[in-house]
Amino acid sequence: MAIIGIESLIYGVPDLAESTRFFEDFGLVLAESDETYSHFQLDEGSHVVLRKVDDPSLPKSVLRDYGVKEVIWGVDKAENLEKLVASLAVDREVRRDADGTAHFMTDCGLAMGLRLYERKKVVYAPDPLNAPGNVHRLNNSRKWKTRARPKTITHVVFAVEDFVKSFRFMEERLNFRLSEHQLGFGIYMRCDGANDHHSLFFLDQNAAGAPGYPVFHHANFGVEDIDEMMIGGNYMTRKGWTYGFLGTGRHRIASALFCYIKCPAGGEAEYGADSDYLDDGYVPREWNALFGTQIWMTNPPAFIANNPPEWIVRYMPEGFPAHIRSKADLPPPPPRGPAPAGNANA
Repeated sequence: MAIIGIESLIYGVPDLAESTRFFEDFGLVLAESDETYSHFQLDEGSHVVLRKVDDPSLPKSVLRDYGVKEVIWGVDKAENLEKLVASLAVDREVRRDADGTAHFMTDCGLAMGLRLYERKKVVYAPDPLNAPGNVHRLNNSRKWKTRARPKTITHVVFAVEDFVKSFRFMEERLNFRLSEHQLGFGIYMRCDGANDHHSLFFLDQNAAGAPGYPVFHHANFGVEDIDEMMIGGNYMTRKGWTYGFLGTGRHRIASALFCYIKCPAGGEAEYGADSDYLDDGYVPREWNALFGTQIWMTNPPAFIANNPPEWIVRYMPEGFPAHIRSKADLPPPPPRGPAPAGNANA
């Protein structure tokens, strides 16, 4: 174990006041701010830092537009931090801050960092669910929330030129684990010290919803359940913000509930809940893109709504074959298979 999660997301934003207002409405707690930056801290001890996009302290990278410009990964022990830093320093510049934070560039030009992280345990208590003949909540109503208050940063997503090459760096240099491969779309991965389904997703920059060049796509913030997620979405729209590209629904990959909100700091901010948790006993899977994207959505875009999902999912017990080093090495997707008869849950 070494990397245990996202310690900080560092944004470069066009309008600091507007971006600060967004994240306050979103439910993050503002720890401090001035005319140059805003700093939010979550219950787990992670951070969101907003800086003006022209701030000279922001690292240069291949990423265009606004949004997260650097991800700081949290490391559990000093000895593990030093091992990772020594390994990276063999073939790239690693810059150290006074507090020991190490900054570097990935092979694909993304700015990242490593920092000691004492992640605090966060405990949620979701209300039990009722169904006919299966009663777990008797004479007791569900909690009444007024807005969402995310406590964790679950994952971050970037659109990249070569998602396979980008994954290989994270796997081989930082010990990330493969979670899923979404055919023609991207790769989900998790850091070695976390059980979240994925800590990072590399999306093909030419996939639907991506702009065709490297860019920050979205960050996921964990809430308790579907009620907190939906209440958060309602609150945000009352405050004048709008839903994102995929809106609200549940992914088939990771089983995760989602609610995307367009973010003035760049990309989208996602409320997430009820995702799968994994350990090293999990066997990664390969999915058709549309099949993996959704079980249901409240307002699916046309390319999803007008195309029945291709039921393609298969196990990858050996992970990515060793000879696949880049997107160009991927074989063409398999032919479409028939959907199962009966209740397809599509």
